[in-house]
Amino acid sequence: MRTHLPRRLAVIAVTLGLGLAALPGSAGAEATSDHWRGDQLKRVGYFTQWGIYSGNFVKRVETTGQAGKLTHVNYAFANVGSDGKCFEVNAAGLGDAWADYQRPAAPTESVDGVGDSWGQPLAGNFLQLRKLKARHPGLKVLMSIGGYTWSKYFSDAALTDQSRSAFVASCIDLFIKGNLPILDGGSGGPGVAAGVFDGFDLDWEWPANNLIGGTSRPEDKANFTKLLKEFRGQLDAYGRQVHKHFQLTAFLPANPTNIDNGFEVRKIFRYLDFATLQGYDFHGTWETQTNQQSALRQPAGDPVSPDFTVASTVDAWIHRGAPRHELVVGMPYYSRGWTGVPNINHGLFQTSTGPAPGAVENGVNDYKVLANHPGFTLYRDRQAGFAWLYDGTTFWTFDDPAVIAQKTAFIRHHGLGGAMVWSLDADTDTGTLTDTLFAGLVRHDD
Repeated sequence: MRTHLPRRLAVIAVTLGLGLAALPGSAGAEATSDHWRGDQLKRVGYFTQWGIYSGNFVKRVETTGQAGKLTHVNYAFANVGSDGKCFEVNAAGLGDAWADYQRPAAPTESVDGVGDSWGQPLAGNFLQLRKLKARHPGLKVLMSIGGYTWSKYFSDAALTDQSRSAFVASCIDLFIKGNLPILDGGSGGPGVAAGVFDGFDLDWEWPANNLIGGTSRPEDKANFTKLLKEFRGQLDAYGRQVHKHFQLTAFLPANPTNIDNGFEVRKIFRYLDFATLQGYDFHGTWETQTNQQSALRQPAGDPVSPDFTVASTVDAWIHRGAPRHELVVGMPYYSRGWTGVPNINHGLFQTSTGPAPGAVENGVNDYKVLANHPGFTLYRDRQAGFAWLYDGTTFWTFDDPAVIAQKTAFIRHHGLGGAMVWSLDADTDTGTLTDTLFAGLVRHDD
């Protein structure tokens, strides 16, 4: 285990004046000020399908002010069926067509204040996303396919020319052409959701290493490239018919082993508009020791070395041939926390008795819950670029506005493609984190 000099710790109330150290290696090549334009940097936010059950409607993306500050909303998630196709269904653990396009919104839940009628052709989140786009014509909405839970059958869907063709065709038919099945609620029908989605975000976690226990194959690496090629080909063919470019993105891992085993890095960017990088979940309560979950750089004293960080993730992808301007850095709007943590080093790098009780789930809390951190002291490692809260026994690591500001400066400095956040519902009612993200990426002077 590598040893380090003791860290400097600072108790900070609020500060945005954070230093920017150079990133070593290929990612550290400094971008000139004209290498980027703020209005071109991606600002991507995930909206969760299930958020409506806790009051996080699409309307909240508007009332928080987030919608006007984003370039993309990724809708999470569409499932991949055991037959290797996209589908809609109402079945626990498989799909929620009710949330997607059947549930009538009350006037108070609707983006434009107009409520829905039972059984109308399109309702639910899809209709509200269409209304959100009407208010923000530059906003793109992508259907994100997979995620941790619904990546189980990706390998089967990507296996052959025939399976790839059928998979892509099914996804385009449902979500681009908008041909939704008429299920028990009465909503659905040919073309009812056309115009809601502007493309797809592929969230296969991960090729050649399926995290949920589904099939993994060594050939997933080549097949992921072939799947992107198939999506690009079919999207472009349909796009020529309707005179529109449909976008294609992917969520990519931090772990170099998963990168090397699962992705032909130079090849996949031939087909992607851009990719979002895992910038969080570097540590969590699957481990008993407290640590950072989303640090910009490795902290001094980190008992895990080398460790995952935002900088090391960006460098890993650039080193393997990814174009820096197409790399969009992921940031968490949630925290990870432990309890039963001894009061040593302000709780950092200490043992725990388990996950801290959380409003989302044990070990997880939204930023909006911890924003005012009652009863906690805020600590910050400026050099490493992360923050945490500690009250003598409970420890939460999170990205606050100061950390977001530091990361947006990093993105600009290194000529990267922008920022992505998981997920929009965890921000405050006034969109505090999204405001900071926007201010850091959209600038009229440099």
